[in-house]
Amino acid sequence: MFFKKKKPESSGNSSTRTRIGLLKTRTSVLGKLSALFKKDTQTENLWDELERILIEADMGVKLTCEVLENLKTHTRKITDKNEVLKNLEEEILKNFLPKSRTLSVADTFPSVILILGVNGVGKTLSAGKLAYKLKNEGKKIILAAGDTFRAAAIEQLGILGDKVGIDVVKHSHGADPAAVCFDAMDAAKARGKDFLIIDTAGRSHVDKNLMESLKKIKRVIENRLPGALKEILLVLDATTGQNALSQAKTFINEIGVTGIIMAKLDGSAKGGIIGAIEKELSVPVKFIGVGETLEDFEVFDPKVFVKSMFEV
Repeated sequence: MFFKKKKPESSGNSSTRTRIGLLKTRTSVLGKLSALFKKDTQTENLWDELERILIEADMGVKLTCEVLENLKTHTRKITDKNEVLKNLEEEILKNFLPKSRTLSVADTFPSVILILGVNGVGKTLSAGKLAYKLKNEGKKIILAAGDTFRAAAIEQLGILGDKVGIDVVKHSHGADPAAVCFDAMDAAKARGKDFLIIDTAGRSHVDKNLMESLKKIKRVIENRLPGALKEILLVLDATTGQNALSQAKTFINEIGVTGIIMAKLDGSAKGGIIGAIEKELSVPVKFIGVGETLEDFEVFDPKVFVKSMFEV
């Protein structure tokens, strides 16, 4: 079974899901910090150790150095764990982009969302989770199985459509992805859908054929429904840490990206990568995947995220 489904929960549980999803990161960071403050360590060594802990959480060298530099000016007693944690949260939070995390919509229906990402990041499942979330918000959704490179991806979206009542436009394995998107746009418009979510093929981020295929899809959308392509969301795998940065840079340069979906956050002890991505790429993380069920998908909230990383 590709998708697990639970009964809908109230949006009030979103912070709880984020906290649970960050369990590995929080356990790792807090465990190392607790051990650090129990040591009889000189001040400079404490700063060095704190730097190491943050880098190991994949916050990146650039962001870590900036955070610690500011932290030093606001921390009176480095040996006071509670003061350090409080100031650390505040300094990290300052570095998130002051941008909207909500989806942009077109002036006329449907709004088109293009989902990008390399193989194995959880792209197709993320497309399904987003569709399920929007459906539960009362939106009318249609999915396009644009990943014709993998028969399993087509099957996966088909199963989702059967389970939760979302229309799926699909062609046979190996078909032209742009043709699938063309038909999906006509179907979305004819059926009065609010959103068309297009899953796309993966492969490697340095694969020239993949990039040309994605550019073709983008051109077809812009020609068929001018102004409809409002979101190009890149799915990244949190478990890959800093490797996700190089993937993101390629997609941003080649295709353009409006937002990021950070998948598999629950499977990583390197949740700090979200901060590094926003700092270095200036692209907002809009959604996070924090589990295997369709409900384990949240709008990214920097305040909840930072609290969930450091709160005992």
